[in-house]
Amino acid sequence: MTNHTPGNPHTVPWQPAPKTGFLASLGPAQKAALFVGGGLMSIVLACCGGSTLIGALGGSPDPKASPAAAAAARPSALPTKGAAAEGLTVSPSAEPVVEPTLTGPVVEKRTVTETKTIAHGVKRVNDSTLAKGKNKVRTQGVNGTKKVTYEVTVTDGVETSRVQVREEITKQPVTEVILVGTKKPSCHPSYTGACVPIASDVDCAGGSGDGPAYVEGPVYIKGSDPYGLDGNGDGVGCE
Repeated sequence: MTNHTPGNPHTVPWQPAPKTGFLASLGPAQKAALFVGGGLMSIVLACCGGSTLIGALGGSPDPKASPAAAAAARPSALPTKGAAAEGLTVSPSAEPVVEPTLTGPVVEKRTVTETKTIAHGVKRVNDSTLAKGKNKVRTQGVNGTKKVTYEVTVTDGVETSRVQVREEITKQPVTEVILVGTKKPSCHPSYTGACVPIASDVDCAGGSGDGPAYVEGPVYIKGSDPYGLDGNGDGVGCE
């Protein structure tokens, strides 16, 4: 092939341009070594864990490596003390939130013992030796005491029920006995119209006399007047 250059009367035969680059700079022996090494590398990648080699070159952890080695190879996401010293803020972990627990009412059982008074009774007894209308205390009444035990239920601090479970008498009461007179008084034979009792002295009821016995008038004198009931001597006393 002939290379014609405009304006150049001389004709120069065509020659290929010189080759440049990495391969062009290598000699025949170096090129042969490069081709042999590339073939060996292909065999290694195909049969001897090429993925492990690629992962190592790319920074990914070996899937067959131990967990400790994988953790050591993995970059830490937490800032170090040095990072905090450089101005990075490390947020502390939040405090656990305690949720309120809904519970039922608080019920408590208690045993309570109280001392109470037992009121004494009263008994009336007729006494024929005692004049009618007269009363006399023969036995003085005395109150007793007892201990009463309760089971008390308290709900949320408020008493809601009380049940008696035991009672013990610590002091028996004494019943009061009253004598009631039923004896009719004997009448003095010197008077009629009303019964004038036989006594050391008898005065008209409502008068100024001091007794000890009294009579409601009028009374009629039928004999002597031993008690002086007829003051004006007309035969009628306590008018």
